[in-house]
Amino acid sequence: MYHEDCIFCQIAQRKIPSEIIYEDDKLVAFKDIRPLAPVHLLVIPKSHLGSLNDVTPEHESLIGHLLGVIRRLAQEFGVAETGYRVVTNTGADGGQVVGHLHFHLLGGQALEARIG
Repeated sequence: MYHEDCIFCQIAQRKIPSEIIYEDDKLVAFKDIRPLAPVHLLVIPKSHLGSLNDVTPEHESLIGHLLGVIRRLAQEFGVAETGYRVVTNTGADGGQVVGHLHFHLLGGQALEARIG
């Protein structure tokens, strides 16, 4: 499903330019335009899911695939060995800014341990 007013849907449909570094029939990964680390990628499903709250059991294979792609991108971008962070924000209080499920892959420097 595609939402015309969603910036990430527009990126996935290539209606808005972005530095896409991975794409398959289910996902798109691209560089964040305001990186918070030397490696800062966003990985999104092509189908519109507003947030993690919209994920149901029917999406389990999609989320598993997404996490596998994140692992491979961490290797490709040279952060798998030194470490990286994967983040998804859900809802306003969770810091979600764009209403389309997305995962941040951050690495390439020591990241402050805030949680965990």
